[in-house]
Amino acid sequence: MAGKIYLVATPIGNLSDISIRAIETLKNADIIACEDTRNTLRLLNHFDIKARLTSYHEYNKIEKAVEICNLVKEGRNVAMVSDAGMPAISDPGYELVDIAYKEGIEVSVIPGPSAAVCALALSGINSDRFSFEGFLPVDKKERKEILSELENESRTVILYEAPHRLVKTLKELFEYLGDRNVSIVRELTKIHEEVIRGRLLKLISDYEEERQVVRGEYVLEIEGKS
Repeated sequence: MAGKIYLVATPIGNLSDISIRAIETLKNADIIACEDTRNTLRLLNHFDIKARLTSYHEYNKIEKAVEICNLVKEGRNVAMVSDAGMPAISDPGYELVDIAYKEGIEVSVIPGPSAAVCALALSGINSDRFSFEGFLPVDKKERKEILSELENESRTVILYEAPHRLVKTLKELFEYLGDRNVSIVRELTKIHEEVIRGRLLKLISDYEEERQVVRGEYVLEIEGKS
């Protein structure tokens, strides 16, 4: 009988956020496909999980997806994880799911933490309707096109950003969207979890003059156009 692919959400910071079902799935998997074997190994060691790991990342996602599907057809159960959060959401994984469905392979999800949803809940900005954009493209032309599209977006917009690009992105958002209300969330679920709220122009000034940008991933929630 064919095996199964499990998409397993992993903690975005605090390891205690992992679910019992996620631990059981990882323990019982024949193979764990992961974005970075070093990061996943730290998680597995913490919960005393012994498993065979295989790398699945942006640069091998197609050929490795085919390889994984062949293993599942042979009866292996494969758990797919990203470095943090839900696989396939602004992380590698959706190509594997797409190929698996085309090959008639069963896929199941083990729910858990998601930085976008957690940050939105913390933001205090309208959460009835939202647009998740992930990381803005690095390519200048693509970046400009997406920012132009967001100019008239009435839903709350969620973006991910790295520390060294934060101020640049805030300035671009101000240029294209105007002085909107924004919530900036960092260190989600960790000891120094922080939510910073305010208008774009004020936050730009604060970060340039007062705040020291630290390591970690930022989640930005920008209010939609009125």
